[in-house]
Amino acid sequence: MSTLPASPSAVTVPPVTEDPTPPRGRRSWNAFGANSPWFPYLLVLPLALILFGYVVQPMFATFAESVGVDGVENYATFLTGDGVARSALVTSLIISAASVLLCGIVGVAMAFLLKRFSFPGRRLIEAIILVPAALPPLIGAISFQLLYSETGILPRGLQHLFGTDQPVLPFSGIAGVLVVHTFTMYPFFYLAASAALVGMDPSVEEAAYNLGAGRIRVWRTVLLPMLTPALVSASLLVFMTSLASYTAPLLFGVDQTMTMQIYINRTNGDLPMASTYASVLGVVSVLFLLGMRWYEGRRSYRSQSKGIAAHRREITNPVGRWLALAASLLATAVLLAPVATIALVAFSQDGSWTTEVIPSAYTMQNFVTIFSDPKAFQPIVNSLQMSLIATLGCVVVGVLIAYAVRRLNFRGRGLLDVAVMLAWALPGTVVAINLISAFSTGNAFSFGQVLIGTFWIMPLAYFVRFLPLVFRSSSATLAQLDPSLEEAARNLGAPWWRAFGTVTLRLMLPGVVAGALLAFVHGVGEFVASVLIYTSETSPISVEINNRMYSFEVGTAAAYGMLQVVLIFVVMVVSGRLESGRKASREAAQWTA
Repeated sequence: MSTLPASPSAVTVPPVTEDPTPPRGRRSWNAFGANSPWFPYLLVLPLALILFGYVVQPMFATFAESVGVDGVENYATFLTGDGVARSALVTSLIISAASVLLCGIVGVAMAFLLKRFSFPGRRLIEAIILVPAALPPLIGAISFQLLYSETGILPRGLQHLFGTDQPVLPFSGIAGVLVVHTFTMYPFFYLAASAALVGMDPSVEEAAYNLGAGRIRVWRTVLLPMLTPALVSASLLVFMTSLASYTAPLLFGVDQTMTMQIYINRTNGDLPMASTYASVLGVVSVLFLLGMRWYEGRRSYRSQSKGIAAHRREITNPVGRWLALAASLLATAVLLAPVATIALVAFSQDGSWTTEVIPSAYTMQNFVTIFSDPKAFQPIVNSLQMSLIATLGCVVVGVLIAYAVRRLNFRGRGLLDVAVMLAWALPGTVVAINLISAFSTGNAFSFGQVLIGTFWIMPLAYFVRFLPLVFRSSSATLAQLDPSLEEAARNLGAPWWRAFGTVTLRLMLPGVVAGALLAFVHGVGEFVASVLIYTSETSPISVEINNRMYSFEVGTAAAYGMLQVVLIFVVMVVSGRLESGRKASREAAQWTA
Protein backbone atom coordinates (compact mmCIF):
# COMPACT_ATOMS: atom_id res chain seq x y z
CA MET A 1 0.00 0.00 0.00
CA SER A 2 3.03 2.31 0.00
CA THR A 3 5.95 3.24 -2.25
CA LEU A 4 9.39 4.51 -1.48
CA PRO A 5 9.95 8.24 -1.98
CA ALA A 6 10.69 9.19 -5.58
CA SER A 7 14.37 9.53 -6.39
CA PRO A 8 16.63 8.74 -9.33
CA SER A 9 17.23 5.28 -7.90
CA ALA A 10 13.81 4.74 -6.34
CA VAL A 11 12.27 1.36 -6.74
CA THR A 12 8.51 1.01 -6.68
CA VAL A 13 7.28 -1.55 -4.21
CA PRO A 14 4.22 -3.47 -5.33
CA PRO A 15 1.21 -2.77 -3.15
CA VAL A 16 0.49 -5.32 -0.48
CA THR A 17 -3.15 -6.09 0.05
CA GLU A 18 -4.37 -6.75 3.57
CA ASP A 19 -7.62 -7.89 5.02
CA PRO A 20 -9.34 -4.67 6.15
CA THR A 21 -10.99 -6.51 9.02
CA PRO A 22 -8.54 -6.80 11.93
CA PRO A 23 -8.36 -10.02 13.94
CA ARG A 24 -10.94 -10.33 16.67
CA GLY A 25 -8.31 -9.96 19.37
CA ARG A 26 -7.13 -6.63 17.97
CA ARG A 27 -10.47 -5.10 17.06
CA SER A 28 -11.39 -4.11 20.60
CA TRP A 29 -7.87 -2.81 21.24
CA ASN A 30 -8.02 -0.49 18.22
CA ALA A 31 -11.46 0.73 19.29
CA PHE A 32 -10.67 1.25 22.98
CA GLY A 33 -6.86 1.19 23.12
CA ALA A 34 -4.49 3.89 24.31
CA ASN A 35 -4.87 5.83 21.06
CA SER A 36 -8.64 5.87 21.33
CA PRO A 37 -10.34 9.00 22.72
CA TRP A 38 -12.29 6.67 25.00
CA PHE A 39 -9.19 5.18 26.64
CA PRO A 40 -8.68 7.93 29.28
CA TYR A 41 -12.28 7.59 30.42
CA LEU A 42 -12.04 3.80 30.62
CA LEU A 43 -9.00 4.15 32.88
CA VAL A 44 -10.35 7.05 34.94
CA LEU A 45 -13.88 5.75 35.50
CA PRO A 46 -13.00 3.12 38.15
CA LEU A 47 -10.62 5.59 39.82
CA ALA A 48 -13.34 8.24 39.95
CA LEU A 49 -15.77 5.71 41.40
CA ILE A 50 -13.27 4.80 44.13
CA LEU A 51 -12.75 8.44 45.09
CA PHE A 52 -16.46 9.15 45.00
CA GLY A 53 -17.39 6.04 46.97
CA TYR A 54 -14.82 6.38 49.75
CA VAL A 55 -14.05 10.13 49.91
CA VAL A 56 -16.90 12.21 48.49
CA GLN A 57 -19.93 10.03 49.19
CA PRO A 58 -19.02 9.61 52.91
CA MET A 59 -18.89 13.40 53.18
CA PHE A 60 -22.44 13.60 51.87
CA ALA A 61 -23.44 10.83 54.27
CA THR A 62 -22.03 12.82 57.20
CA PHE A 63 -23.95 15.92 56.14
CA ALA A 64 -27.12 13.85 55.76
CA GLU A 65 -26.54 12.42 59.25
CA SER A 66 -26.06 15.92 60.66
CA VAL A 67 -29.39 17.19 59.32
CA GLY A 68 -31.22 13.93 60.00
CA VAL A 69 -34.94 14.18 60.62
CA ASP A 70 -34.65 17.54 62.41
CA GLY A 71 -33.35 19.50 59.46
CA VAL A 72 -30.92 22.20 60.51
CA GLU A 73 -31.63 21.92 64.24
CA ASN A 74 -28.13 20.58 64.97
CA TYR A 75 -26.57 23.52 63.12
CA ALA A 76 -28.84 25.92 65.01
CA THR A 77 -27.65 24.32 68.23
CA PHE A 78 -24.07 24.65 67.02
CA LEU A 79 -24.50 28.38 66.43
CA THR A 80 -26.88 29.41 69.21
CA GLY A 81 -26.63 26.67 71.83
CA ASP A 82 -24.77 26.71 75.14
CA GLY A 83 -21.66 28.13 73.49
CA VAL A 84 -19.57 24.96 73.62
CA ALA A 85 -19.60 24.53 69.85
CA ARG A 86 -18.70 28.15 69.11
CA SER A 87 -16.00 28.07 71.76
CA ALA A 88 -14.59 24.86 70.26
CA LEU A 89 -14.45 26.38 66.77
CA VAL A 90 -12.86 29.62 67.98
CA THR A 91 -10.34 27.75 70.14
CA SER A 92 -9.37 25.46 67.27
CA LEU A 93 -8.87 28.43 64.95
CA ILE A 94 -6.82 30.33 67.54
CA ILE A 95 -4.62 27.32 68.25
CA SER A 96 -4.10 26.74 64.52
CA ALA A 97 -3.26 30.40 63.81
CA ALA A 98 -0.89 30.57 66.79
CA SER A 99 0.75 27.32 65.66
CA VAL A 100 1.35 28.80 62.21
CA LEU A 101 2.92 31.92 63.75
CA LEU A 102 5.17 30.05 66.19
CA CYS A 103 6.21 27.37 63.70
CA GLY A 104 6.90 30.08 61.13
CA ILE A 105 9.18 31.99 63.51
CA VAL A 106 11.10 28.87 64.58
CA GLY A 107 11.25 27.20 61.16
CA VAL A 108 12.22 30.25 59.10
CA ALA A 109 14.76 31.41 61.70
CA MET A 110 16.38 27.95 61.75
CA ALA A 111 16.42 27.80 57.95
CA PHE A 112 18.00 31.27 57.68
CA LEU A 113 20.68 30.48 60.28
CA LEU A 114 21.59 27.07 58.87
CA LYS A 115 21.56 28.08 55.20
CA ARG A 116 23.10 31.56 55.45
CA PHE A 117 25.66 31.19 58.28
CA SER A 118 28.45 28.79 59.16
CA PHE A 119 29.16 28.23 62.85
CA PRO A 120 30.31 25.46 65.21
CA GLY A 121 27.66 22.75 65.58
CA ARG A 122 25.79 23.62 62.38
CA ARG A 123 26.25 20.19 60.79
CA LEU A 124 25.07 18.45 63.95
CA ILE A 125 21.87 20.49 64.05
CA GLU A 126 21.25 19.88 60.34
CA ALA A 127 21.56 16.14 60.96
CA ILE A 128 18.93 16.04 63.71
CA ILE A 129 16.67 19.01 63.00
CA LEU A 130 13.93 16.83 61.50
CA VAL A 131 13.84 14.34 64.39
CA PRO A 132 10.66 15.81 66.00
CA ALA A 133 8.79 15.45 62.71
CA ALA A 134 9.66 11.74 62.62
CA LEU A 135 7.71 11.00 65.80
CA PRO A 136 4.19 9.61 65.39
CA PRO A 137 1.61 12.18 66.56
CA LEU A 138 0.61 10.23 69.67
CA ILE A 139 4.19 9.42 70.67
CA GLY A 140 5.25 13.01 70.07
CA ALA A 141 2.47 14.33 72.30
CA ILE A 142 3.20 11.74 75.01
CA SER A 143 6.92 12.55 74.98
CA PHE A 144 6.21 16.25 75.48
CA GLN A 145 3.73 15.44 78.23
CA LEU A 146 6.38 13.33 79.98
CA LEU A 147 8.87 16.18 79.56
CA TYR A 148 7.00 19.44 80.12
CA SER A 149 3.67 18.82 81.90
CA GLU A 150 3.11 19.29 85.64
CA THR A 151 4.28 15.71 86.20
CA GLY A 152 7.01 15.96 83.56
CA ILE A 153 10.73 15.51 83.97
CA LEU A 154 11.78 19.13 83.39
CA PRO A 155 9.30 20.88 85.78
CA ARG A 156 9.95 18.27 88.47
CA GLY A 157 13.68 18.52 87.94
CA LEU A 158 13.58 22.31 88.33
CA GLN A 159 11.35 21.90 91.40
CA HIS A 160 13.91 19.53 92.92
CA LEU A 161 16.79 21.85 91.95
CA PHE A 162 15.27 25.04 93.38
CA GLY A 163 13.46 23.37 96.30
CA THR A 164 10.03 24.79 95.45
CA ASP A 165 6.68 23.38 96.54
CA GLN A 166 5.29 23.18 93.00
CA PRO A 167 6.76 22.12 89.62
CA VAL A 168 8.58 24.96 87.88
CA LEU A 169 7.45 26.17 84.42
CA PRO A 170 5.00 23.36 83.68
CA PHE A 171 3.00 23.48 80.48
CA SER A 172 -0.69 22.66 80.47
CA GLY A 173 -3.82 23.55 78.55
CA ILE A 174 -3.45 25.55 75.35
CA ALA A 175 0.19 26.41 76.16
CA GLY A 176 1.03 22.71 76.26
CA VAL A 177 -0.75 22.13 72.95
CA LEU A 178 1.20 24.98 71.33
CA VAL A 179 4.50 23.58 72.62
CA VAL A 180 3.71 20.21 71.04
CA HIS A 181 2.59 21.80 67.76
CA THR A 182 5.61 24.10 67.55
CA PHE A 183 8.22 21.42 68.13
CA THR A 184 6.58 18.83 65.89
CA MET A 185 5.41 21.04 63.00
CA TYR A 186 8.16 23.65 62.56
CA PRO A 187 9.94 21.28 60.08
CA PHE A 188 7.20 22.17 57.55
CA PHE A 189 8.44 25.77 57.55
CA TYR A 190 12.09 24.77 57.84
CA LEU A 191 12.00 22.50 54.78
CA ALA A 192 10.04 24.95 52.64
CA ALA A 193 12.11 27.97 53.62
CA SER A 194 15.41 26.07 53.26
CA ALA A 195 14.58 25.01 49.72
CA ALA A 196 13.59 28.59 48.83
CA LEU A 197 16.73 30.13 50.37
CA VAL A 198 19.04 27.65 48.63
CA GLY A 199 17.46 28.44 45.24
CA MET A 200 17.27 32.20 45.79
CA ASP A 201 19.56 34.44 43.72
CA PRO A 202 21.73 36.48 46.17
CA SER A 203 22.29 39.23 43.59
CA VAL A 204 18.76 40.52 44.17
CA GLU A 205 19.40 40.92 47.89
CA GLU A 206 22.82 42.48 47.26
CA ALA A 207 21.31 44.95 44.79
CA ALA A 208 18.85 46.10 47.45
CA TYR A 209 21.67 46.64 49.93
CA ASN A 210 23.68 48.53 47.31
CA LEU A 211 20.72 50.85 46.73
CA GLY A 212 20.77 51.79 50.42
CA ALA A 213 18.03 49.54 51.84
CA GLY A 214 18.39 48.45 55.45
CA ARG A 215 18.09 44.89 56.71
CA ILE A 216 14.45 45.27 57.77
CA ARG A 217 13.45 46.74 54.43
CA VAL A 218 15.34 44.02 52.53
CA TRP A 219 13.51 41.39 54.57
CA ARG A 220 10.17 43.08 53.95
CA THR A 221 10.55 43.92 50.26
CA VAL A 222 12.90 41.21 48.93
CA LEU A 223 13.25 38.11 51.10
CA LEU A 224 9.68 37.71 52.34
CA PRO A 225 8.08 38.17 48.88
CA MET A 226 10.50 35.61 47.42
CA LEU A 227 9.70 33.25 50.31
CA THR A 228 5.93 33.73 49.95
CA PRO A 229 5.19 30.50 48.00
CA ALA A 230 7.19 28.47 50.52
CA LEU A 231 5.56 30.23 53.49
CA VAL A 232 2.07 29.79 52.06
CA SER A 233 2.66 26.08 51.48
CA ALA A 234 4.06 25.59 54.99
CA SER A 235 1.27 27.68 56.56
CA LEU A 236 -1.29 25.51 54.83
CA LEU A 237 0.29 22.32 56.16
CA VAL A 238 0.67 23.62 59.72
CA PHE A 239 -2.78 25.20 59.91
CA MET A 240 -4.58 22.10 58.66
CA THR A 241 -2.46 19.74 60.76
CA SER A 242 -3.14 21.88 63.84
CA LEU A 243 -6.84 22.08 63.06
CA ALA A 244 -6.92 18.27 62.82
CA SER A 245 -4.85 17.78 65.98
CA TYR A 246 -6.44 15.48 68.52
CA THR A 247 -3.66 13.90 70.59
CA ALA A 248 -2.18 17.13 71.99
CA PRO A 249 -5.57 18.53 73.18
CA LEU A 250 -6.40 15.10 74.61
CA LEU A 251 -3.21 14.77 76.64
CA PHE A 252 -3.07 18.41 77.79
CA GLY A 253 -6.73 18.59 78.78
CA VAL A 254 -8.09 21.01 76.17
CA ASP A 255 -11.66 19.79 75.63
CA GLN A 256 -12.91 22.87 73.81
CA THR A 257 -11.60 21.98 70.34
CA MET A 258 -13.48 20.68 67.34
CA THR A 259 -11.68 17.33 67.27
CA MET A 260 -12.26 16.72 70.97
CA GLN A 261 -15.95 17.60 70.65
CA ILE A 262 -16.28 15.17 67.73
CA TYR A 263 -14.79 12.42 69.91
CA ILE A 264 -16.90 13.34 72.95
CA ASN A 265 -20.17 13.39 71.01
CA ARG A 266 -19.30 10.15 69.20
CA THR A 267 -18.41 8.45 72.50
CA ASN A 268 -21.68 9.67 74.05
CA GLY A 269 -23.62 8.13 71.16
CA ASP A 270 -24.70 11.45 69.63
CA LEU A 271 -23.64 10.70 66.05
CA PRO A 272 -25.79 13.49 64.49
CA MET A 273 -24.05 16.17 66.57
CA ALA A 274 -20.64 14.57 65.95
CA SER A 275 -21.47 14.69 62.25
CA THR A 276 -22.36 18.38 62.59
CA TYR A 277 -18.99 19.14 64.13
CA ALA A 278 -17.29 17.03 61.45
CA SER A 279 -19.14 18.83 58.64
CA VAL A 280 -18.22 22.27 59.97
CA LEU A 281 -14.59 21.25 60.50
CA GLY A 282 -14.41 19.77 57.01
CA VAL A 283 -15.84 22.95 55.44
CA VAL A 284 -13.37 25.15 57.37
CA SER A 285 -10.44 22.95 56.26
CA VAL A 286 -11.46 22.99 52.60
CA LEU A 287 -12.14 26.76 52.60
CA PHE A 288 -8.75 27.47 54.13
CA LEU A 289 -7.11 25.19 51.57
CA LEU A 290 -8.80 26.97 48.66
CA GLY A 291 -8.08 30.40 50.16
CA MET A 292 -4.38 29.73 50.57
CA ARG A 293 -4.11 28.33 47.05
CA TRP A 294 -5.83 31.45 45.72
CA TYR A 295 -3.48 33.72 47.64
CA GLU A 296 -0.44 31.81 46.41
CA GLY A 297 -1.55 32.06 42.79
CA ARG A 298 -2.61 35.72 42.73
CA ARG A 299 0.94 37.02 42.18
CA SER A 300 4.18 35.81 40.62
CA TYR A 301 7.22 35.62 42.86
CA ARG A 302 9.83 34.45 40.36
CA SER A 303 13.21 36.08 40.10
CA GLN A 304 14.27 37.12 36.60
CA SER A 305 18.00 37.13 37.38
CA LYS A 306 20.36 34.20 36.98
CA GLY A 307 22.87 34.57 39.77
CA ILE A 308 24.58 31.87 41.77
CA ALA A 309 23.46 30.45 45.08
CA ALA A 310 24.28 32.36 48.25
CA HIS A 311 27.32 31.35 50.29
CA ARG A 312 27.22 30.87 54.03
CA ARG A 313 28.77 33.62 56.08
CA GLU A 314 31.38 32.51 58.59
CA ILE A 315 30.90 33.78 62.15
CA THR A 316 34.36 35.13 63.01
CA ASN A 317 33.67 36.92 66.28
CA PRO A 318 35.03 34.70 69.12
CA VAL A 319 32.14 35.56 71.45
CA GLY A 320 29.68 34.89 68.66
CA ARG A 321 31.28 31.51 67.92
CA TRP A 322 31.08 30.45 71.58
CA LEU A 323 27.47 31.59 71.79
CA ALA A 324 26.69 29.72 68.57
CA LEU A 325 28.29 26.57 69.95
CA ALA A 326 26.33 26.84 73.21
CA ALA A 327 23.11 27.43 71.29
CA SER A 328 23.88 24.43 69.06
CA LEU A 329 24.36 22.15 72.06
CA LEU A 330 21.14 23.45 73.65
CA ALA A 331 19.22 22.96 70.40
CA THR A 332 20.61 19.43 70.10
CA ALA A 333 19.45 18.59 73.62
CA VAL A 334 15.99 20.04 72.96
CA LEU A 335 15.60 18.19 69.65
CA LEU A 336 16.75 14.81 70.99
CA ALA A 337 14.97 15.08 74.35
CA PRO A 338 11.60 13.66 73.15
CA VAL A 339 13.17 10.53 71.65
CA ALA A 340 15.50 10.13 74.64
CA THR A 341 12.51 10.40 76.99
CA ILE A 342 10.58 7.67 75.19
CA ALA A 343 13.68 5.45 75.16
CA LEU A 344 14.27 6.02 78.89
CA VAL A 345 10.67 5.40 79.93
CA ALA A 346 10.43 2.33 77.67
CA PHE A 347 12.78 0.52 80.05
CA SER A 348 11.05 1.69 83.23
CA GLN A 349 9.03 -0.69 85.35
CA ASP A 350 5.27 -0.16 85.16
CA GLY A 351 3.94 1.58 88.25
CA SER A 352 7.39 2.51 89.60
CA TRP A 353 7.41 6.13 88.41
CA THR A 354 5.29 8.25 90.74
CA THR A 355 6.79 11.44 92.20
CA GLU A 356 10.43 10.95 91.17
CA VAL A 357 12.07 13.18 88.57
CA ILE A 358 12.95 10.16 86.43
CA PRO A 359 11.90 6.50 86.77
CA SER A 360 13.59 4.71 89.65
CA ALA A 361 13.29 1.09 88.45
CA TYR A 362 14.23 -0.29 85.03
CA THR A 363 13.56 -3.59 83.31
CA MET A 364 13.49 -5.36 79.94
CA GLN A 365 10.17 -6.98 80.84
CA ASN A 366 8.17 -4.43 78.85
CA PHE A 367 9.64 -5.63 75.55
CA VAL A 368 9.55 -9.27 76.68
CA THR A 369 5.83 -8.92 77.41
CA ILE A 370 5.10 -7.34 74.05
CA PHE A 371 6.78 -10.10 72.06
CA SER A 372 5.88 -13.08 74.26
CA ASP A 373 2.27 -12.35 75.24
CA PRO A 374 -0.05 -13.01 72.24
CA LYS A 375 -2.55 -10.47 73.52
CA ALA A 376 0.13 -7.79 73.82
CA PHE A 377 1.63 -8.66 70.42
CA GLN A 378 -1.72 -8.58 68.60
CA PRO A 379 -1.85 -4.73 68.23
CA ILE A 380 1.47 -4.89 66.37
CA VAL A 381 0.09 -7.55 64.03
CA ASN A 382 -3.09 -5.53 63.53
CA SER A 383 -1.21 -2.32 62.68
CA LEU A 384 1.16 -4.04 60.27
CA GLN A 385 -1.64 -5.92 58.51
CA MET A 386 -4.01 -2.98 58.21
CA SER A 387 -1.30 -0.54 57.15
CA LEU A 388 0.08 -2.98 54.56
CA ILE A 389 -3.38 -3.55 53.02
CA ALA A 390 -4.05 0.19 52.93
CA THR A 391 -0.63 0.89 51.41
CA LEU A 392 -1.16 -1.63 48.62
CA GLY A 393 -4.45 0.07 47.79
CA CYS A 394 -2.78 3.49 47.91
CA VAL A 395 -0.07 2.34 45.51
CA VAL A 396 -2.44 0.92 42.91
CA VAL A 397 -4.93 3.78 42.99
CA GLY A 398 -2.41 6.55 43.64
CA VAL A 399 -0.10 5.60 40.77
CA LEU A 400 -2.96 5.31 38.29
CA ILE A 401 -4.47 8.64 39.35
CA ALA A 402 -1.06 10.31 39.09
CA TYR A 403 -0.63 8.88 35.59
CA ALA A 404 -4.11 9.99 34.56
CA VAL A 405 -3.64 13.53 35.88
CA ARG A 406 -0.14 13.95 34.46
CA ARG A 407 -0.30 12.12 31.13
CA LEU A 408 -3.90 11.87 29.91
CA ASN A 409 -6.17 14.52 28.45
CA PHE A 410 -9.81 14.21 29.46
CA ARG A 411 -12.59 16.34 30.80
CA GLY A 412 -12.73 16.45 34.56
CA ARG A 413 -9.00 15.98 35.16
CA GLY A 414 -9.02 18.89 37.62
CA LEU A 415 -11.90 17.34 39.56
CA LEU A 416 -9.91 14.12 39.95
CA ASP A 417 -7.01 16.08 41.41
CA VAL A 418 -9.34 17.98 43.75
CA ALA A 419 -10.94 14.73 44.95
CA VAL A 420 -7.52 13.43 46.02
CA MET A 421 -6.77 16.76 47.69
CA LEU A 422 -10.04 16.52 49.62
CA ALA A 423 -8.86 13.28 51.15
CA TRP A 424 -5.70 15.05 52.25
CA ALA A 425 -7.50 18.14 53.54
CA LEU A 426 -9.95 16.32 55.82
CA PRO A 427 -8.86 15.80 59.46
CA GLY A 428 -8.65 12.24 60.73
CA THR A 429 -11.65 12.67 63.02
CA VAL A 430 -13.72 13.89 60.06
CA VAL A 431 -12.62 10.93 57.94
CA ALA A 432 -13.67 8.56 60.73
CA ILE A 433 -17.09 10.20 61.15
CA ASN A 434 -17.57 10.15 57.36
CA LEU A 435 -16.91 6.42 57.23
CA ILE A 436 -19.16 5.77 60.22
CA SER A 437 -21.99 7.69 58.56
CA ALA A 438 -21.48 6.00 55.18
CA PHE A 439 -20.89 2.39 56.18
CA SER A 440 -23.05 1.87 59.26
CA THR A 441 -25.43 0.31 56.74
CA GLY A 442 -24.67 -1.64 53.61
CA ASN A 443 -24.39 0.15 50.27
CA ALA A 444 -22.99 -0.42 46.81
CA PHE A 445 -19.47 0.62 47.79
CA SER A 446 -19.38 -1.87 50.67
CA PHE A 447 -20.99 -4.60 48.52
CA GLY A 448 -24.06 -4.52 50.73
CA GLN A 449 -22.07 -5.22 53.91
CA VAL A 450 -21.92 -3.18 57.12
CA LEU A 451 -18.25 -2.27 57.59
CA ILE A 452 -18.44 -0.52 60.95
CA GLY A 453 -17.24 -2.94 63.62
CA THR A 454 -15.34 -5.10 61.14
CA PHE A 455 -11.64 -5.42 60.33
CA TRP A 456 -11.97 -3.74 56.93
CA ILE A 457 -13.09 -0.32 58.13
CA MET A 458 -9.62 0.34 59.56
CA PRO A 459 -7.61 -0.27 56.33
CA LEU A 460 -10.24 1.75 54.48
CA ALA A 461 -9.70 4.71 56.82
CA TYR A 462 -5.93 4.46 56.36
CA PHE A 463 -6.39 4.22 52.60
CA VAL A 464 -8.49 7.40 52.51
CA ARG A 465 -6.11 9.29 54.80
CA PHE A 466 -2.80 8.38 53.14
CA LEU A 467 -3.70 7.97 49.47
CA PRO A 468 -2.53 11.57 48.80
CA LEU A 469 0.97 10.69 50.04
CA VAL A 470 1.47 8.06 47.33
CA PHE A 471 -0.31 10.20 44.75
CA ARG A 472 1.88 13.27 45.38
CA SER A 473 5.10 11.27 45.42
CA SER A 474 4.18 9.41 42.22
CA SER A 475 3.00 12.59 40.52
CA ALA A 476 6.21 14.44 41.39
CA THR A 477 8.31 11.59 40.02
CA LEU A 478 6.21 11.30 36.87
CA ALA A 479 6.59 15.03 36.23
CA GLN A 480 10.35 14.51 35.90
CA LEU A 481 10.07 11.71 33.33
CA ASP A 482 10.12 12.36 29.59
CA PRO A 483 6.87 11.06 27.99
CA SER A 484 8.81 10.20 24.84
CA LEU A 485 10.26 7.13 26.55
CA GLU A 486 6.85 5.51 26.84
CA GLU A 487 5.85 6.77 23.41
CA ALA A 488 8.93 5.12 21.90
CA ALA A 489 7.95 1.78 23.40
CA ARG A 490 4.42 2.09 22.03
CA ASN A 491 5.75 3.12 18.59
CA LEU A 492 7.71 -0.13 18.60
CA GLY A 493 4.45 -2.04 18.95
CA ALA A 494 4.12 -2.48 22.71
CA PRO A 495 0.53 -2.16 23.98
CA TRP A 496 -0.17 0.57 26.53
CA TRP A 497 -0.17 -1.70 29.56
CA ARG A 498 3.19 -3.19 28.60
CA ALA A 499 4.80 0.19 27.86
CA PHE A 500 3.45 1.55 31.14
CA GLY A 501 4.61 -1.44 33.19
CA THR A 502 8.05 -1.94 31.65
CA VAL A 503 9.05 1.69 31.06
CA THR A 504 7.06 4.30 32.98
CA LEU A 505 6.34 2.32 36.14
CA ARG A 506 9.93 1.09 36.41
CA LEU A 507 11.23 4.65 36.15
CA MET A 508 8.62 5.81 38.69
CA LEU A 509 9.48 3.02 41.13
CA PRO A 510 11.77 4.96 43.52
CA GLY A 511 9.17 7.70 43.98
CA VAL A 512 6.35 5.19 44.32
CA VAL A 513 8.27 3.18 46.93
CA ALA A 514 9.13 6.35 48.87
CA GLY A 515 5.47 7.36 48.96
CA ALA A 516 4.42 3.83 49.87
CA LEU A 517 6.89 3.68 52.77
CA LEU A 518 5.62 7.02 54.01
CA ALA A 519 2.01 5.84 53.81
CA PHE A 520 2.89 2.56 55.55
CA VAL A 521 4.68 4.17 58.46
CA HIS A 522 1.90 6.76 58.89
CA GLY A 523 -0.60 3.92 58.93
CA VAL A 524 1.31 2.08 61.64
CA GLY A 525 1.26 5.21 63.81
CA GLU A 526 -2.28 6.40 62.97
CA PHE A 527 -4.38 7.24 66.01
CA VAL A 528 -6.84 10.06 65.30
CA ALA A 529 -9.20 8.10 63.05
CA SER A 530 -8.48 4.74 64.68
CA VAL A 531 -9.68 5.78 68.12
CA LEU A 532 -13.20 6.39 66.75
CA ILE A 533 -13.66 3.18 64.72
CA TYR A 534 -11.51 0.44 66.28
CA THR A 535 -12.85 -2.63 68.07
CA SER A 536 -11.21 -4.78 70.71
CA GLU A 537 -10.15 -7.23 67.98
CA THR A 538 -8.70 -4.55 65.66
CA SER A 539 -6.95 -2.35 68.22
CA PRO A 540 -3.78 -0.91 66.59
CA ILE A 541 -0.53 0.04 68.32
CA SER A 542 -1.53 3.67 68.81
CA VAL A 543 -4.78 2.81 70.57
CA GLU A 544 -2.96 0.24 72.71
CA ILE A 545 -0.45 2.93 73.73
CA ASN A 546 -3.29 5.25 74.71
CA ASN A 547 -5.04 2.50 76.69
CA ARG A 548 -1.82 1.56 78.49
CA MET A 549 -1.22 5.18 79.45
CA TYR A 550 -4.68 5.40 81.01
CA SER A 551 -3.96 2.14 82.86
CA PHE A 552 -0.76 3.71 84.26
CA GLU A 553 1.37 1.19 82.36
CA VAL A 554 3.65 3.97 81.15
CA GLY A 555 6.66 1.75 80.58
CA THR A 556 4.85 -0.67 78.30
CA ALA A 557 3.21 2.21 76.42
CA ALA A 558 6.63 3.79 75.84
CA ALA A 559 8.00 0.41 74.70
CA TYR A 560 5.31 0.26 71.99
CA GLY A 561 6.21 3.82 71.07
CA MET A 562 9.91 3.00 70.85
CA LEU A 563 9.14 0.23 68.35
CA GLN A 564 7.27 2.78 66.23
CA VAL A 565 10.18 5.22 66.42
CA VAL A 566 12.66 2.53 65.33
CA LEU A 567 10.41 1.60 62.39
CA ILE A 568 10.17 5.25 61.34
CA PHE A 569 13.94 5.77 61.41
CA VAL A 570 14.45 2.63 59.32
CA VAL A 571 11.96 3.97 56.77
CA MET A 572 13.72 7.36 56.79
CA VAL A 573 17.06 5.69 56.02
CA VAL A 574 15.55 3.63 53.19
CA SER A 575 13.75 6.67 51.78
CA GLY A 576 16.98 8.66 51.90
CA ARG A 577 18.79 5.99 49.93
CA LEU A 578 15.98 5.90 47.38
CA GLU A 579 16.15 9.68 47.01
CA SER A 580 19.92 9.49 46.53
CA GLY A 581 19.38 6.83 43.89
CA ARG A 582 16.83 9.02 42.10
CA LYS A 583 19.22 11.97 42.06
CA ALA A 584 22.05 9.81 40.75
CA SER A 585 19.79 8.42 38.01
CA ARG A 586 18.68 11.91 36.95
CA GLU A 587 22.28 13.15 36.89
CA ALA A 588 23.37 10.12 34.85
CA ALA A 589 20.50 10.67 32.41
CA GLN A 590 21.41 14.34 32.04
CA TRP A 591 25.09 13.45 31.54
CA THR A 592 24.18 10.87 28.90
CA ALA A 593 21.93 13.36 27.13
